[in-house]
This record gives sequence, structure tokens and C-alpha cells, in this order.
Amino acid sequence: MHTLRLFDKEAAPKSVLLLGAHCDDIEIGCGATILRLLRHHPDLSVTWVVFSSNPVREQEARTSAQAFLEGCGSADVRVENFRNGYFPWVGAEIKDYFEALKADVAPDIVFTHYGKDLHQDHRTVSELTWNTFRDHMILEYEIPKYDGGLGSPGLFVPVDRDEVERKTGFLDRYYQTQKTRSWFSASTFEGLMRLRGIECNAPDGYAEAFYCRKLVVTWDGAVSGRAPCRQAR
Repeated sequence: MHTLRLFDKEAAPKSVLLLGAHCDDIEIGCGATILRLLRHHPDLSVTWVVFSSNPVREQEARTSAQAFLEGCGSADVRVENFRNGYFPWVGAEIKDYFEALKADVAPDIVFTHYGKDLHQDHRTVSELTWNTFRDHMILEYEIPKYDGGLGSPGLFVPVDRDEVERKTGFLDRYYQTQKTRSWFSASTFEGLMRLRGIECNAPDGYAEAFYCRKLVVTWDGAVSGRAPCRQAR
């Protein structure tokens, strides 16, 4: 099985764009992967965009992002206030935001929501990601929630126990407003990473999983698109 060289210093990504509909989505979907990327590439440039918030949740999101991105080369955290639960009906405004974002950043990798997520806000962000960043490496992350909707991802990032504990610890510490939700718990997040770790035979037993619609192999053996990180072993 070929492996994407996300953690090869010779094929390192230089910039990453993280997109989340809500204030905790990025951390839940790919928090441990972010921690692993920054462990191997501390000079990484990260743009972190949250589309829906309120004043209290915005502060949570900014504090959490600061913890996850500690020590990175550069961090640009943007927290917006598009109406929660109404993304398909305010899609034109969000589309305009995406167009402005495309003109402002040139990421090697884009992390976004799973395209078949049952939450309408998540689906809208995913659809506009593909509509906007048409020639980029896009990895779709998954969110466990009341609605269900988990699928069968085909791309896995093994993570170690320290990254699991840091991810779940940060979520528990910085998102106090979410603790009334029955599914929002360290055991939920760890359980999903354990399941994905089993599926990819991860060395430490944990992984985060992603959906990748397009992966192009060039004649020199590199997995193509835009970023050198996509070279295959």
C-alpha cells in the first residue's frame, strides 16, 4: 500500500488551509493530524478558517487554535459569523468568501468536511471547497455526531498516544460550551481514532481518516496536483 509522504522532510508541505463550519470542527476532524504535521514541519504556514461562531464560541475557537498551532511557522486564524444551520441558504455570501480566500492563500493541502456529511453546514463547506480549490490536494475529514453519517474513508494518518491525548485534552479544556452535548467527550473522539487505527493497522493503534476524491500519479512517481508532499514511496 502506497503512503503519502506528508512527514518526509524532502517532500514537505509548506502551507495548509483548514476549513471548519463550526468552532470545534477542525480540531475534532483533524486535530491529531495537525499536531503530527507540526511535529515534523514546525515551519508550516497554517490558515485556519471557522465559518460560524458567536462571541463566546469565537473566543473558544481562537484559544483552541492557538494551542494546536503553538510553535508553527505562521498562523492566520479567521473566525466568521455566517448563520449557524443556514449555510445552504446563505451560500452566495459564503461562496463570495471562498473566492476572496482563494485570492489570498495558496495552500499545498486543504482540509475540509466530508462531502456526504449529514449536517447541511458541513456539506456546504465541502462543496464550496471543491468548487473553489479545483487544483489542490483536498482531504475531507469526518465528524462523529448525533446525526451519524460516518462512512468508509480510504486515507489514514496514524497518530501516537501523545497526539491523541493532546487533541482530546484541548477539546475538553477549551470548549466548555459543548460539554452539555452527549456525544462531545474524549471517549467519543478517542474511540473513533482507535477504530480508524485498527482499520489501517496503525503502530500505536490510533489514526485519523480522510476521504480523497482525486490523487494523480505523475511519471516521476510523485503524486501530483500542487504540493510536493504528495509524492508516493
